[in-house]
Amino acid sequence: MNKITLKTATPFVILVTISILAMFVPSVANFDNGKYNGADMAWMIVATALVFLMTPGLAFFYGGMVHRKNVISTMIKSLIAAGIVSILWIVVGYSLCFGQDVHGFIGNPATHFMFKGVNSGQPFVSMPTVPLTLFALFQLMFAIITPGLVVGAVAERIRFTSYVLFIVLFALLVYAPLAHWSWHPDGMLAKMGALDFAGGTVVHISAGCAALAGAMVLKQRRSHIQHKEIPPANIPYVLIGTGLLWFGWFGFNAGSAGAASSLSVSAFATTNTAAAAAGLSWMFFDVLKGKKPSVLGFCIGAVVGLVAITPAAGFVAIPQSIFIGVVAAVISNTAVYYRSKTKLDDTLDVFPCHGIGGMVGMLMTGIFATKTVNPTGGADGWFYGNFSFFWIQVKALLIVVPYSFLMSYGIFKFINFILPLRVTQAEEEEGLDASQHAEKYMQGTLLVSTPEGLAEREVI
Repeated sequence: MNKITLKTATPFVILVTISILAMFVPSVANFDNGKYNGADMAWMIVATALVFLMTPGLAFFYGGMVHRKNVISTMIKSLIAAGIVSILWIVVGYSLCFGQDVHGFIGNPATHFMFKGVNSGQPFVSMPTVPLTLFALFQLMFAIITPGLVVGAVAERIRFTSYVLFIVLFALLVYAPLAHWSWHPDGMLAKMGALDFAGGTVVHISAGCAALAGAMVLKQRRSHIQHKEIPPANIPYVLIGTGLLWFGWFGFNAGSAGAASSLSVSAFATTNTAAAAAGLSWMFFDVLKGKKPSVLGFCIGAVVGLVAITPAAGFVAIPQSIFIGVVAAVISNTAVYYRSKTKLDDTLDVFPCHGIGGMVGMLMTGIFATKTVNPTGGADGWFYGNFSFFWIQVKALLIVVPYSFLMSYGIFKFINFILPLRVTQAEEEEGLDASQHAEKYMQGTLLVSTPEGLAEREVI
């Protein structure tokens, strides 16, 4: 048995301390009094579950694209966020995002510390027909998947314990402020008039910029330096992951309407349409460049379309979502090509797909948003004669992108100062599945004939 050290004991001690503290939080009755809408509650419960499904979907999506010796380590780094962020959300995360406003920058951490008052509080202003607890749980699912997105940029070389610490610091210092700025009515971006229906800035731009920062701090993998081609471990995993992400995204975007309403139907339709258009656009654009139509191309393109429509889903009409999907896929595809010509080792191109995809989506919202779709919470965009709203979206980007990148860069640097951020050369060569988790991914075995008789060989 390994010797217990301060480093190995700290995570467990923190969790036990939180669990003991939780025993003494007073229990209060759920506040209902018949004021909630049953249909809205049913839909939001389903939408919350759909968004959670995106996290294992992301694990399959990323896990299928890395080298087979890093499949498990990549998948768990996405899924572990469900554990870490869920506990952090109850303790202080929800309060930082949606607690009493502090100068438009952050929520007061004491407002709902340890979920105090959440199950008996008044509904949140943007979802008045469902309990506050349900709103908080729906928002939790967004907070879970966001740090999971960053995994794709730092895969195959980041130490597991260091990534766990990154999840905590990112959730507190990057995600929470951006969620407050954008979705709290007193947040500075909300008061400025910037619109982000379901997380273009809060989720995808923040994760994309963090991915860029992480790739820069961690530097290149040995295989990247040596220009080794790494075949995807399991393309069917990528297909499964894409299907789960696409399916879950209906909750992500349509659920952000906050009710079982015509707006949620419109957001559902724009989400599916943009994903379909972007998947085809990426594939056909590859063919235009002389490549064969690929499974990976369609899957990556569809996800880019989902990313791009996220900020716009409840503000733009269904026909315009085709244009958004096509343009986003072409821009991200081009960004991936030029990234491949540099020394930047963003393993699974998180920044070109999620970061740039989110930026395109925010700008497209500024162009194609229309009050015809969302007369109460929307705005008319540049395409409908309102350039000032487009300029607001541009200003929001100019705030969010530098903040997300610089804060994330600082987080990675800080972690590297107190813990080894990157695995050793020997551990990287062995693969993170074995070196970090003492587990091994096997696609299967094949019986082959040898001079000694039949023997098992791993299917690569």
